Amino acid sequence: MSKRIDIATVPVVRGTGYPPPFDAPCAARVRQRLGEAAGLTDFGVNLLRLAPGVWSSQRHWHSAEDEFIHVLDGEVVLVTDAGEEILRAGDCAGFKAGDRDGHQLQNRSARDAVILEIGARKPDADAVEYPDIDLRLPQGRRGFAHRDGKPYPAR
Repeated sequence: MSKRIDIATVPVVRGTGYPPPFDAPCAARVRQRLGEAAGLTDFGVNLLRLAPGVWSSQRHWHSAEDEFIHVLDGEVVLVTDAGEEILRAGDCAGFKAGDRDGHQLQNRSARDAVILEIGARKPDADAVEYPDIDLRLPQGRRGFAHRDGKPYPAR
């Protein structure tokens, strides 16, 4: 049995689960969950496509999950507490679990960008914080909440 993943057969996931209005900048993002296609359970691997003007996510950090990205094609702007830096094809960056420096990618270029995302899968231990907006994803990922803990309506 072949271990090769035919990317053409991997389902495409468009958009985000963020509640409005936080979903708008990420509404056109496109992901293919390659790790799931391979049956991986310890870490996730996604092929992310960002059209011009699209964000990967709201700026965030994880309490218990490391993340790593590698730009395969195009150009994105990495936004962190330190400011902004341009990442081009061949560039990569990592984000250590528990580091409160939120991050996101924005495609401000005129062409699509393709990024490989790799990250731990610890949803029962992980919480996600969004330092710029009134949003958090509590440990266990049972739905988005306001900073005060009040849940957003289910979508």
